[in-house]
Amino acid sequence: MGLTKRSGTTEVEVTEPRTPAVWNDTFGRFATRALQGIIVVVAVAGVVFAMTQLTLVMIPVTIALILASAFAPALRWMRGRGMPSWLATAVALLAIVLLLGGVVWLIVNAVRSQLGELVDRATEGVDRVIDWVSTLPIAPTDEQVQQARDAVVDFATSAQFGSGAAAGAAAAANFLTGFALMVVVLFFFLKDGPRIWEFLLRPFEGERYARGKRIGTKTVETLGGYVRGTAVVAAVDAIGIGAVLAFAQVPLALPLAVLVFLLAFVPLVGATIAGALATLVALVANGPVVALVVLGAVVLVNQLEGNFLQPVVMGRSLRLHALVILIALTIGTVLGGIVGAVLSVPVAAVAWGIVQVWDGEDRPARMFRQKRPETV
Repeated sequence: MGLTKRSGTTEVEVTEPRTPAVWNDTFGRFATRALQGIIVVVAVAGVVFAMTQLTLVMIPVTIALILASAFAPALRWMRGRGMPSWLATAVALLAIVLLLGGVVWLIVNAVRSQLGELVDRATEGVDRVIDWVSTLPIAPTDEQVQQARDAVVDFATSAQFGSGAAAGAAAAANFLTGFALMVVVLFFFLKDGPRIWEFLLRPFEGERYARGKRIGTKTVETLGGYVRGTAVVAAVDAIGIGAVLAFAQVPLALPLAVLVFLLAFVPLVGATIAGALATLVALVANGPVVALVVLGAVVLVNQLEGNFLQPVVMGRSLRLHALVILIALTIGTVLGGIVGAVLSVPVAAVAWGIVQVWDGEDRPARMFRQKRPETV
């Protein structure tokens, strides 16, 4: 509401400043955004808590989705050749089960008879490294080393560790239950995956429906490409390092090659752990010269993998920054252990892929679009 003032023969209307609303000033907007942030954090925490309580369901369903995405091109190929849908689904499911069973059988037979020797050799290698470190000027004292060893021994002989080991039967039962659930869910994902996603998109129309279709397609492409590419990379790593171990006549070459294959599915740290274990075994069994040769082979294979094989096999769209991978690995390990570590990176890749197609093909979400040239 304004006041009218007379200046000579001219009337001038003066508008009084309005008092700002409580939530429209700077502090009010900050408080609103803070409250929204708190609500989002609470919602995310609730979802994560529910997922951690339902790991027996979430992990098999996630693995089934990943496997179904990996075999999606083979299914399309079989159906495109006129094979009935049910027959193509049965063939794909049988191939997956046989493949998984063969991998498990190979692991058990390669590691079971030599696991004790592998642990003993690795332990002896660690002891040799500790003895060498003890000769350095900045080495820990013998008392500190002994305290660390005593702590490990106390944990291994504690009641807590024993109770965890006694829970092996329950863990085996959970594994069988999860595996059976995974097979059943995988069958339906293979048979009716597109129809299931179409059913979930029924409430949406227009642009939201198109966005949902893009998200579904991108998820299948990302998961399938990641699994197929990682399997190829893991096989190349295992064959390369295993061949070097066999040529150098390092004992336990086959179990070590199998471990290299498995640990390759854990990005960043998996290859490092496998290479360190192979080097320790070579150090104990064949001496420092062969150990250096094995170490050089591990470094060479990892460099070829990171700089050549992964970009070619997996494509640039699946590449994530090392910091993102490290954070995803940490979160996945905390929430789901080793299984969470394996699944965390493909889930992160899917999340980034969804962001990339949020507003259209090759049109990322607005807040993630590049708005200025990046400077180094």
